[in-house]
Parts: sequence; structure tokens; C-alpha cells
Amino acid sequence: MRALRIAVAVAAVAAASQAHAVGVGVRAGTTGIGADVGFSVAPTLLARVGYSYLNYSNTVEVTDVKYDGKLKLSNGSLLLDWSPLGPFRITGGLILNDNKVDVTGTPTGSTYTINGNTYPAAAVGTLNGTVKVGNKAAPYLGIGYGNVATAGVNFYFDLGVVFQGTPKAELTANCGSAIVGTPACSQLQSDVAAEQAKLADDLKKFQYYPVANIGITIGF
Repeated sequence: MRALRIAVAVAAVAAASQAHAVGVGVRAGTTGIGADVGFSVAPTLLARVGYSYLNYSNTVEVTDVKYDGKLKLSNGSLLLDWSPLGPFRITGGLILNDNKVDVTGTPTGSTYTINGNTYPAAAVGTLNGTVKVGNKAAPYLGIGYGNVATAGVNFYFDLGVVFQGTPKAELTANCGSAIVGTPACSQLQSDVAAEQAKLADDLKKFQYYPVANIGITIGF
């Protein structure tokens, strides 16, 4: 009986220690450079809050127009990690994001082709736009290895999907001095509206954002 009481006491101490386990992690991947704080809420369940950020510039050509794009990732995460099989886990939660791409149209050679119509570069003063995600609070589901609150120095990774919804595109154009006040200016505005619709249609395939992150944790 004494041995049983000792075993129960040891188990209780271990459970209490597990219940108060905390840790921090730093990571990098498709959501940017970020950090997490994790803590246990049950023997196989941990909670995690985090944030990641990244700016990246690139040239994109989604439709007939070539754009200089600036990707801005800003993601907060509220996640639960369930680990029924040791360090391997299933993760679910919410990604609170302000992800967007700012785009600036650039001429090909000395012309723009917008909605099938060609304009001299001087005819288009500016062609700017923004692409934003559909869901600011987006569900996340994934798998992974390692927990932020595990004692000591460890590594962890996540593979999953953010259900961000269909991105929304907004394009605006200003007529250049060569066509201001002419029918060509009205035609440009009409073509930019059609270009926006095309861009929105092409973006439907990006309603699921892939997540692949890897990092290092320190648990206490």
C-alpha cells in the first residue's frame, strides 16, 4: 500500500508539472519568421499562441499585365496541439491574418495590354492594386512534430492548411496626360474593371494557403 501511495504521489507531481509546462519557440516557413508561446492544458493537449511576419517583393504576371508585387505577411495564431502518440500531433485553431499583396502594373516594353487592349505607357499614369485574403480569421488544420512546451531544447515543425477564403482584388488606374479627357480614358477604366474581375477569378485557386514551418523550442 505504501508503494501504491508513493506511485500515486509521483504521478500527481508529474501531472502537476505537466499541467504547468511552458515554452517558447522561434520558427520560419511559409507564414514568415515568427515565434510561439506554448503551455500545457492537459497531459496530451497544449495551447499555443504565436505571431509571424514577412515582406517579400517579386514580379508576377497573373493575367496579361505584369505587376511588381510586394507580399506582406502578418499572422497571429491561436492553436491547440493534440499529441495522442508522443511528439506527433494534430493541430487546429485560428489564424488571425492581415496578409496582402500590393501590386503595381508595369509596361511590357513601352505598352500595357489590359483586357486585350494595348495602351502606350504614356496613356497609363498609374495602375495599382491590392489583393487581400477573404477570411481575416481563418481556420487552420494540420499535423506536426514536437511541442513548444516540451522541456529542454527541441525542434518542431508544422504542415497544414489555412482556409483563408478566396482572395479579393482591387485595381485602380489613372489616365496618363496623353488620354485624359478622351474616350480612351473611359475605355481604360472599363478595361481595368474587367482586369480586376479576371484577377479575382484567377485568385480563386488560392483560397487554401499551405503552411510549412520549422523551428526550435525551449521548454521549462
